[in-house]
Amino acid sequence: MDLFEHQARQLFADHGIFVPRAEVAQSAKEARAAAERLGGRVVVKAQVKTGGRGKAGGVKLAADPAATEITARRMLGMDIKGHTVRAVMVAQPVAIEAEFYVSYVLDRAAGRFLAIASAEGGMEIEEVAAARPEAVARIPIAPAEGVTQEKAAEIAAAAGLPADTADTLVKLWRVLIHEDALLVEVNPLVRTDDGAIVALDGKVTLDDNARFRQARWGAQAETYDHELEATAAAKGLNYVKLDGEIGIIGNGAGLVMSTLDVVAGCGARPANFLDIGGGASAEVMADGLAVIISDPSVRSVFVNVFGGITACDAVADGIVQALESVELTKPLVVRLDGNNAARGRAILDGRAHPLVQQATTMDDAARRAADLADAR
Repeated sequence: MDLFEHQARQLFADHGIFVPRAEVAQSAKEARAAAERLGGRVVVKAQVKTGGRGKAGGVKLAADPAATEITARRMLGMDIKGHTVRAVMVAQPVAIEAEFYVSYVLDRAAGRFLAIASAEGGMEIEEVAAARPEAVARIPIAPAEGVTQEKAAEIAAAAGLPADTADTLVKLWRVLIHEDALLVEVNPLVRTDDGAIVALDGKVTLDDNARFRQARWGAQAETYDHELEATAAAKGLNYVKLDGEIGIIGNGAGLVMSTLDVVAGCGARPANFLDIGGGASAEVMADGLAVIISDPSVRSVFVNVFGGITACDAVADGIVQALESVELTKPLVVRLDGNNAARGRAILDGRAHPLVQQATTMDDAARRAADLADAR
């Protein structure tokens, strides 16, 4: 469960980490009033659960309350990578001397946590790592040891951070542990002109298995989820919105993950993760296809099913049902294999929809979906 920035900053403040004063506003008038209370000159930040807000125009400096109102009005309702801006955070600006990057993340493969830190904050860490990998330190953390003052000093030294960031590194670790987080990220963590170490931004992902302990965030998180994810969740679908152009449906998380990789290998980008499960009905297939087709970023759809518990003819029936209720305006590539595959292919052949194509292998289907997306 991802938190909004203002929620992450609240967690930081709860654990003694300095953050600038800020208020959340859901209207332009509320933003103006917040700016008046915060001293006039403020930073207005779109509250969406995705990165790249600055490049998309979702972070702006406003000189006074009137400018804040205008900025908020333009920002509210904005679409940033498929996420609609429903609230903005109005924050006091700070005078920055230096910017850093710090995060803790669960390394599932290694069975431990990983500290990632860099003296080059304020940029996307992926860009820094690609251009100057030596500028990004990766320090493993044993779960039983955690981040002590000594470990924090080691992380700071490895990343080239000032020694006085160590105390904040310890507190960020406490956020991770005490709040059941899988990821805690600050970019940038800054030193101000008066020497304070302040978290200007925050990204926190909580463990879904700990929702019962984190109920205070659950209702708020669901209120502002991506609209397509909310729609899919209401239908009981295991759906995650991504930033690509090819809609993906598969049965089984492993198969869907493999499908994402194969699509990426064709030079295309998946638009979503959607697992219809091992025993999905035709209704589930129809619901999933309807959600994906409604995504304006999708240019083609790839349905990849290996029939086991989910028979391929049931999947084909679901596709046909969806075509009766949803106008298909994007090409659909279907790969059926396994239980009742021949019967499923025959059902789709019988429907003979002009935008539906079939392929016998996953690689061929992925290439065809990528080509169809490029052609649109």
